[in-house]
Amino acid sequence: MESRKTQLWVGIFVVLGVLALSFIALRAASGTMTTSGETYTLYAKFDNIGSLKVRSPVKVGGVVVGRVTNISLTGDYYEPLVEMSISKEYDEFSETSSVSVLTSGLLGEQYLGLQPGFIDDSVSMLEDGDSITDTKSALVLENLIGQFLFSQGND
Repeated sequence: MESRKTQLWVGIFVVLGVLALSFIALRAASGTMTTSGETYTLYAKFDNIGSLKVRSPVKVGGVVVGRVTNISLTGDYYEPLVEMSISKEYDEFSETSSVSVLTSGLLGEQYLGLQPGFIDDSVSMLEDGDSITDTKSALVLENLIGQFLFSQGND
């Protein structure tokens, strides 16, 4: 009888351990610490997004303020349209803000760098569903190497 009770407690302990590990794994994989609360959506069109992916971070000065939630092609020229989910905690970006596709390190992951614009009486704040028009596309390493090689060949 004592052995059966011990087996029952060991089983409960194992199940709780598996649930705890699953919870930790899901939290670590989602990485949504800054976007777990209320968010608002901003859009930006780029000429080239490089290897930017859905769930890539949106950073201001290295601080994560949101995530890329969707990437699609739009318009007659199939321009990449990036949808960003920004934490409501950071809702004071003006229309003059700009966004760039940046890379962490030389070959690291790509992310969006949001540069806050100036605030003036004539400038309004970005709200849910607005678009950022000042965008800078990704630098593609292969293009840079190609330009370097062709410039060397002309000398």
